[in-house]
Amino acid sequence: MHDTVVKFNIVKNKVKEIVERKQLKTDPQIIAVTKSFPLTSIIPLLDYGHVHFGENKIQEAETKWNGVKTKYKKIKLHMLGNIQSNKAKKAVQLFDYIHSLDSEKLAKKIAQYENELNRRTKVFIQINLGVEVQKSGILLSELKSFYDYCINDLNLNIIGLMCLPPINLDPNKFFNILKTNSENLKLLHTSMGMSEDYEKALENGSSFLRLGTIIFGKRKTN
Repeated sequence: MHDTVVKFNIVKNKVKEIVERKQLKTDPQIIAVTKSFPLTSIIPLLDYGHVHFGENKIQEAETKWNGVKTKYKKIKLHMLGNIQSNKAKKAVQLFDYIHSLDSEKLAKKIAQYENELNRRTKVFIQINLGVEVQKSGILLSELKSFYDYCINDLNLNIIGLMCLPPINLDPNKFFNILKTNSENLKLLHTSMGMSEDYEKALENGSSFLRLGTIIFGKRKTN
């Protein structure tokens, strides 16, 4: 069995163990985050039958996945990074899920291209819980009005909330806030948890885990 598949199964079993031990009601999905990894690293996981994969950049995703999606028809692609509004059309064309809706301008563009392309995307609203200037996301105080606008005015398919907790702070507090706000809006999903904190995210009810390093190893830096 390929090393990537072995690592994936270790994580999958850990997720299952936490779900059972904590008696969680969620059925968490693992998004294998493949940014900067070549197809040679990814194919073993595709052949194994895994379907959820995440990318951070539209151009890289286009180059990497366009041909692969025709062969592996069950693939679900997740856009995890920021989307410039001029790339929104490509995002709607390529991705099944968008985790990074962070502005009214982008929301309008997604709605426009969904109508043009007759395609529905599953969308998460990204929340900037730490009010960090270097991070994108809607402020918590703006969430309700922004959510209502996306649903009522644009008819977007908002399925949940996403966050990136501040580094060097206990993520539990932020995961709990996201989960609470998701439930308040009667949303079914939360996108939270990466390789270093996915266990805490799970315990707070995450339904989509964004895992790269723990499955594929460390990324090469330029």
